Amino acid sequence: MKADAVFAALASTPRRQILAYLSETSLTAGEIAERFAMSKPSLSKHLQILENAGLVSREKRGQFVHYQLANDNMLATLHNFLVDFCPVGGPIKKESAALARTRAQTKSGS
Repeated sequence: MKADAVFAALASTPRRQILAYLSETSLTAGEIAERFAMSKPSLSKHLQILENAGLVSREKRGQFVHYQLANDNMLATLHNFLVDFCPVGGPIKKESAALARTRAQTKSGS
């Protein structure tokens, strides 16, 4: 992982927002796309840049690809901490936490 790739990835507001959405739970590309007014090819490019920088990872589950923060990456962990103080990222992280709680309740209720 090159530091330049990480900082270039973090220089984009949509990519920082994607990281905030992934702060508490994994999301599919479709779930991420629902939160943005951008084309699917643009979103795919943002996810690829984040993945190439080592900030997110993906996992195929059935027919869906789930994206999550790469928790073994120190800069991703630092970004996740700092998003709490960001006026834009804080509410997004709260939405991510609420989604994680809903998913946990759904799983425990099944």
